[in-house]
Amino acid sequence: MSLDRLIKGIIEKNNPTVVGLDPKLSYLPEYLLREAMENAPDPLTGAADALLRFNRALIDALCDIVPAVKPQCAYYEMYGWQGMRTLCETVSYAREKGMYVIIDGKRNDIGSTMEAYAAAHLGHTAVGETQLRAFAGDALTVNGYLGSDGIDPLLTVCKKEDRGIFVLVKTSNPSSGELQDRLIGDQPVYEIMGEMCEQWGADQIGEYGYSAVGAVVGATYPEQLSLLRQKLPHTFFLVPGYGAQGGGGKGVAGAFDQNGIGAVVNSSRGIICAYQKEGCDPHDFAGAARREALRMQKDITENL
Repeated sequence: MSLDRLIKGIIEKNNPTVVGLDPKLSYLPEYLLREAMENAPDPLTGAADALLRFNRALIDALCDIVPAVKPQCAYYEMYGWQGMRTLCETVSYAREKGMYVIIDGKRNDIGSTMEAYAAAHLGHTAVGETQLRAFAGDALTVNGYLGSDGIDPLLTVCKKEDRGIFVLVKTSNPSSGELQDRLIGDQPVYEIMGEMCEQWGADQIGEYGYSAVGAVVGATYPEQLSLLRQKLPHTFFLVPGYGAQGGGGKGVAGAFDQNGIGAVVNSSRGIICAYQKEGCDPHDFAGAARREALRMQKDITENL
């Protein structure tokens, strides 16, 4: 089962973290961007090439200590088809290096449209009689608020292709409570969505007791994080909000079960922009990312 591969990587590296590859041009060292632009036929191609060089260097520096990466589609879409090519090549490179790849697309639709999203990011695309992988992620973040019509097509692909999904349940942003904390009867919406994740994943349980249907639960709400861990014993958590959004090792401890598994914690800017915070030589940006990733690992594992 797909998430078993992620869990095995976490156990082998003793590191329940994932690095968000969410690069903006302002995050890149000036020399790297300048070199890419000098050799590019147009600005979008230059930007996309610079992002790819940045990502590959980060992956090289992190692949032996971090089990997974999470590229956010929006940071690539903004550079047109050139940026989407960089997303595709980033996913491929990370997988070549043995990393688990969560594509952060938060896709949300129904029927044949959701089938198309599933094929693009998790499955195969038919071109004549040939079946090809487009982006080839291991898992995809999705929005479950259209109900089962938007999730069922994904479940089929998850089972057939050995892939996983992470459904938005309790997100890390400040205004999430405007909807997610509303009560239906005596239950908040996020809790009901979590229960739906348990139901959706019930027939795809892996060797560690977690299903192919995970949940996105933010580090910025530690009480809800702990509550959901208790209520959702078969749902693996993707936990955003660590670092730049304010979450820390103590706050995310409630996401883990009694065996110290059950969640993977994301940091994006905190790691990929670590060289800016350190004030080190920009040529050492990947080294700074590695140092921050090790610090994060220690912060989380010491609080389990």
